[in-house]
Amino acid sequence: MTDPIVIERTGAVTTLRLNDPATMNAMTPRMAHDLHAALRSEAKTARAIVLAGSARAFSSGANLKDAMPAGVSGFDVGLTLEQDYNPLMHTIRDLPVPLISAVRGAAAGVDASLALACDIIVAGKSAYFLEAFARIGLVPDGGATWLLTRAVGRVRAMEMMLLAEKIPAPQAHDWGLITRLTEDDAVEETALSIAEKLAEGPSHSYSLIRKAAWSAADSDFATALETERQLQKQAGETPDFAEGLAAFHEKRVARFHR
Repeated sequence: MTDPIVIERTGAVTTLRLNDPATMNAMTPRMAHDLHAALRSEAKTARAIVLAGSARAFSSGANLKDAMPAGVSGFDVGLTLEQDYNPLMHTIRDLPVPLISAVRGAAAGVDASLALACDIIVAGKSAYFLEAFARIGLVPDGGATWLLTRAVGRVRAMEMMLLAEKIPAPQAHDWGLITRLTEDDAVEETALSIAEKLAEGPSHSYSLIRKAAWSAADSDFATALETERQLQKQAGETPDFAEGLAAFHEKRVARFHR
């Protein structure tokens, strides 16, 4: 049986690749669990992680054929979110290292959420994002309602979710949904280059920046200020800050180590 997640390591960067070519990398409970485990494991040694699919698709969304019974009477469709997908999204939120998504082709359904939950989102010009849930009478999941409303605002998020139309990568870039737009054949090269740059940076600081940013998205201004104060104290006690300050005074490039 093909491994649903392929792990590729290059120096301090790990690429986690969704791997089910027959279904355009459709998400299954097993894939979600394996990705969850791989993220937690690789974050212990990698200094940055890239999440990728294939040239044809990042992912076509949840594999309904495998995940859903033929008849839905009495079937709790939300149970797989509770057991399989929500723990994965929590792990992405709490990851201690930067996470970059490399999107080519389709990024649909729960896997659109997967791509958009990353810190930096690189997409090829022919890629697209699709919230297709309304087409089959379901609700966007994987945190899509939260991610989209904060990324593009309520009105555009509602259009994406209600109309269930493809949002081409150039439009997603104009809307601020993704951070980098590249030629299709440069997506992974660009994502890896960003990851390699981050891998040379202050890993302790990055971990705290991620924590502060996710917290701020749910906080009022006063709470965000207090969170920053607490995390800044932690940052000031790390080797990263000692090295950064020394490099500043010595007028040299900082050399950060994990």
